Amino acid sequence: MLLGLMLLMCAPPCELTALLLTATPSRPVEGGSVTLTCNVLVPSRRLDGPLQFCFFRDSRVLWPGWSSSPELQLPKVWREDSGSYWCEEKTMAARVARSPRVQIQVQRVPVCNVSLETQPPGGQVQKGERLALVCMVARGTGDITFLWYKGALGLNLETKTQRSLAAKYEIPAVGDSDTDKYYCAADNGYGPSLSELVSVTVRIPVSRPVLTIRGPGAPAEVGDVVELRCEAQRGSPPILYRFYHKNVTLGRSSAHPGRGASFNLSLTAEHSGNYSCEADNGLGARRSEAVPLNVTVPTEDRKELLASGILKGMLGVLGPVILALFCCGLRKRLGRRPSGNPHRSPPSPVPPASSYVNSPAPLQGQSMYENANVVLGDEVYSLVYHTQQERPPAVPPPRTHVKDQVSQNPHRTFPPARLSFFCQRLLKL
Repeated sequence: MLLGLMLLMCAPPCELTALLLTATPSRPVEGGSVTLTCNVLVPSRRLDGPLQFCFFRDSRVLWPGWSSSPELQLPKVWREDSGSYWCEEKTMAARVARSPRVQIQVQRVPVCNVSLETQPPGGQVQKGERLALVCMVARGTGDITFLWYKGALGLNLETKTQRSLAAKYEIPAVGDSDTDKYYCAADNGYGPSLSELVSVTVRIPVSRPVLTIRGPGAPAEVGDVVELRCEAQRGSPPILYRFYHKNVTLGRSSAHPGRGASFNLSLTAEHSGNYSCEADNGLGARRSEAVPLNVTVPTEDRKELLASGILKGMLGVLGPVILALFCCGLRKRLGRRPSGNPHRSPPSPVPPASSYVNSPAPLQGQSMYENANVVLGDEVYSLVYHTQQERPPAVPPPRTHVKDQVSQNPHRTFPPARLSFFCQRLLKL
């Protein structure tokens, strides 16, 4: 109705073209796009040529200026893009028309769901390495201010303002004092929103351990119980300790730094030598210096050990030689005996009375017995043979001495006919 009255009041020289500016969407959100349209309400009379359009905000021309398109696309708008918008159009005759002003208010989305993450993940970082604290928001538009805090008292570490949903704060090389709880905050004009607390643990490699040996007295003797104690002054728990004797593992134990671990050892003569220990908490193992331990053997035990060692050595070296010489001598002695009739019957057994010491000899001769014990493994073999020697009747018979070394093991007696076979087997051994 009003537009019709205006057209009736105007003469032909003052014909006007009515314009109307619209925005889609009418309540845009930060980060979104807006389309401006300049709607032309033409009069009943035909216009003299094509129209040119231009869009303005708060007296500033919006890019690209004058164009033949009645629409303008704003890809992203922010809260500072809020203001008064209008459009103009002109004809070839330089007639200019302007639309009424339209207020466009860009809406800001408050931040929400603020979280803090660590890099490396889990909040475990080795001393001297880089630590990054990443503060993130699930939603939020516009410029967001990020703040990082340390400890329950909220010591401010860093403040950054940027148009993004995440920001990062870095510690180039962490130290012992950086072990603590951290949190962050984000704010885009609607008040700060806080994250949960995140624990950061700075892991420290173990220092070189120290090994000490404690005993009931000095010097250490066989039978003493000594304590091997290994301790590392620094290192993140848990620490695993290992004990070594000549690089052979004796045992292991876990403990916290500054406490150390112990291992008890009952000493024998073989426990003399160098001892060491190792500490490891997963960041690299460190070994202590070698500590020597001399185990003293008592005099009585030393004599027994020495005698036993000498005896074993002599038996191991000279035993086979002595047995071989003994068998060779027996064979030679048997070879000098006069040969008898091979077809004659075996000699009659010697009367039992002649096998004892101080027994009277027979009238025609004396039975001479010789006995030799040979040890083979767990058995003892005895070789027993006798000879008859004629003697004058006037000479009193000598006493017969029976020499026999009896072992606790059972023994067997071989007849002279098998002596050669036995010696051959012995020599082959």
